Amino acid sequence: QVRLAESGGGSVQAGGSLRLACAGRGDVFRINDMGWYRQAPGRQREMVATITNGGDTRYADSVKGRSTISRDNGVNVAYLQINDLESGDTAVYYCFADVASTGNSDYSPGLYWGQGTQVTVSS
Repeated sequence: QVRLAESGGGSVQAGGSLRLACAGRGDVFRINDMGWYRQAPGRQREMVATITNGGDTRYADSVKGRSTISRDNGVNVAYLQINDLESGDTAVYYCFADVASTGNSDYSPGLYWGQGTQVTVSS
């Protein structure tokens, strides 16, 4: 099995913070790029943040300066910290991982997606 387990979503007041996590589970040996996209009702899915296996990071303009993406390559986990949450951050957040190798021939290397976690920012 190859899957991405997401956690950290929830309802947060505007101005607050949250930390999302995305963990490669099952037959995942190594991951190249990881990150998050988000999608709100009626909106196009947009990139939020990405991080390479070498630590190179990129952020959407809407979260740049108040977000930090990091990863623990030893356990194939990435984290996304978002501070100063705004109503515009409300969306379903989907993590992705470019899986470089698996331990099961039923699952090929490539791009995998998490099930999504809801983030709701209230004011």
